[in-house]
Amino acid sequence: MAKTRWGIISTARIGTGKVIPGIQRAPSAEVVAIASRDLARAQEAARELGIPKAYGSYEEMLDDPDIEAVYNPLPNHLHVPLTLQAVAAGKHVLCEKPVGLDAADAEKLLSLPQDRLVMEAFMVRFHPQWLRARDAARSGELGEVRAIQCFFSYYNDDPANIRNQLDIGGGGIMDIGCYPIVAGRFIFEAEPQRVIALVDRDPHTGVDRLASAILDFGGGRRTEFTCSTQLTPLQRVDIVGTKKRFQITIPFNAPQMEAVTVLTDDGSKLGDASVVPEMIHPVDQYAEQAEAFSKAVRGEIKLPYGPADAVQNMKIIDALFRSEKSEAWERV
Repeated sequence: MAKTRWGIISTARIGTGKVIPGIQRAPSAEVVAIASRDLARAQEAARELGIPKAYGSYEEMLDDPDIEAVYNPLPNHLHVPLTLQAVAAGKHVLCEKPVGLDAADAEKLLSLPQDRLVMEAFMVRFHPQWLRARDAARSGELGEVRAIQCFFSYYNDDPANIRNQLDIGGGGIMDIGCYPIVAGRFIFEAEPQRVIALVDRDPHTGVDRLASAILDFGGGRRTEFTCSTQLTPLQRVDIVGTKKRFQITIPFNAPQMEAVTVLTDDGSKLGDASVVPEMIHPVDQYAEQAEAFSKAVRGEIKLPYGPADAVQNMKIIDALFRSEKSEAWERV
């Protein structure tokens, strides 16, 4: 089949640096246009990335009948409005995470036409290291999985950065805490029943800069995570069962087109003596994501998740913020 033709909304760094090159690597996709509110910036990005068309407004690009799918990496408060606008223009939309400012915002996506695909861009769900982790949990290789522990941090205290602007959806839970939430849901293949959070906020910007949370999935299963926007960069995921532990060493920002290593450990020996490394072949998780979306546009496969999944993730985030205020467990 002909490749799915993509347009990119904005010249955001996540797009130009990672997602666009990933889409361009996908066999079933091609990037044909990029738009910015500044035409010169769109033209510059188009030249650097080899994109045929550049537009000086989002609306102009969305009016292009040649474009079938768009990628929306705008700031969080613009995710839902521009996604709705793109769907109204007849496009399918891959929208960056988190999909909205809260669950009520995200629920606006539930009334979209069934023939328009909308998916939240959690690229990790397409990386083979995460598929391997889920298979290990499913198969019983790890025994009964009861605990998932995650840590994700970076340092950014620039008040001008969109991640540090509270009114447009900034803060650590929205930016990176959403990944451990997805990790728990993906591995347990279930939804948390209640959550509790401890949050520290930046005194100047008001965004959450350090947050720890427990997600109770019932049946003695839990996901625990800490995320921070003002700590040394670190990321890890441990999936712990009654027989073995499975560790993803670079769970969220796996390098594009480079091999990564996952570890299993039955704890039979002290230290790392019982750790068994396993190499995962080089892959670009953004390309894998784009390939799946492009094939779904063509009707070759079904998307693994859609807007309802994104709404559920936002409901969990909402519950964490309620817990911050109540200092108690909150139902999802």
